[in-house]
Formats: sequence, C-alpha cells, structure tokens
Amino acid sequence: MSEQKTNESRRQLLKNIGLTVAAAGTTTAVQAAEKSEEKKTKTTKGYHETQHIRDYYNTL
Repeated sequence: MSEQKTNESRRQLLKNIGLTVAAAGTTTAVQAAEKSEEKKTKTTKGYHETQHIRDYYNTL
C-alpha cells in the first residue's frame, strides 16, 4: 500500500514540475515579446518631419 502511495506522490511531483516549467517558459516568452514590442516603439531613428522642419521647407 505504501509503495502505491509513493508512486502517486512521485507522479504528482513530476506533473507539478512539468507544469511549473511550462508556465515559466510561457511567462518568459510573453515578457520577451512585450519587451521587444516596447523597444520598437521607443527607438525610432532616422528622419522625422516635424513642424519646424516643415516651416523651413516652406521658406525655400
């Protein structure tokens, strides 16, 4: 009887470990996606036509 109970507790432990690893992987993937999306919106480089540039072009 105790051997069967030990096997059940081992199975439950393995299930919990698997679920924990899957949840951690999902969380990491979501955080990485959010971070890359945030980075895209913040770091825009290059030419930006702003009002003072349009004013300059109008003087030409």
